[in-house]
Amino acid sequence: DIKSELKGGSKWEVNISYIEQKKALGLAHAVLVARDFLGEDKFLMYLGDNLLKNGVENYADKFIQGNYNAFVLLTKVDNPRQFGVAEVEGERLVRVVEKPKEPVSNLALIGVYFFDQNVHQAIESIKPSARGELEITDAIQWMIDKGYKVGAEVIGGWWKDTGKPDDILEANRLILEDIERDISGAKVVDEASQISGRVKIGKGSEIINSKIVGPVIIGERVRVVDSYVGPFTSISERVEIRKSEIECSVILEESKLEYIKGRMQRCLIGKGVKIYHSKDLPRVYEFTLGDHSKVGLL
Repeated sequence: DIKSELKGGSKWEVNISYIEQKKALGLAHAVLVARDFLGEDKFLMYLGDNLLKNGVENYADKFIQGNYNAFVLLTKVDNPRQFGVAEVEGERLVRVVEKPKEPVSNLALIGVYFFDQNVHQAIESIKPSARGELEITDAIQWMIDKGYKVGAEVIGGWWKDTGKPDDILEANRLILEDIERDISGAKVVDEASQISGRVKIGKGSEIINSKIVGPVIIGERVRVVDSYVGPFTSISERVEIRKSEIECSVILEESKLEYIKGRMQRCLIGKGVKIYHSKDLPRVYEFTLGDHSKVGLL
């Protein structure tokens, strides 16, 4: 989970505190739960399934330098009925509507918000929505109605909501588009192996009699033997791939692929997963799958 992965944040030279929202009572309720921690500070609220190519630093500067009480990021979408939708005048946000039946625009709130301390009064003043949640859009609208300075900007570069498996694969593709070739960390790349394109290999990894076609990123202490790893594949730490082919996929740490017949593609493979071809008879399929898994068999 997030806590076990990020721990205290020392890897990134930051200090991370964890506050649990025990019940899913809305995004504004999450801010309410963190009220004592936030104090009177300005803060960024960033929904964890968002990926932005250009990050948020420039927008944070605009929020502070513009003396805004709130500042939200937007993007143009084809399906605004599925989002919180914004109506803007210049750089000022004048109206927000959560998942409207008749959208006022095609500008969707992407889930990245900057607030000052005035948002706490807004949250204390609103009531739960029809679905029983304290909506952050209602808090923003309250601030607009009370005359607070609320800004908005349409983001530059790509944005991806990674809430579904296909979205994760697409986000992986977008990220890998920007990597640079660096195989200097590899422990072994033998003469029988071919590495082409933008490939990044972590420390201690071994590529033996294999073909790697970028863009591909390979983590630390990975072994790829007698295998093919194709474009848009991300491989985490301590993974082993032997006599198998895979592309356009994500493999998390300590997983193992062995002797797979046929090429695997568009796969999301979790931690510690073992996928292998067995010669034992009778030949049956046996799976242990997580929630909402999808398996295609030929």
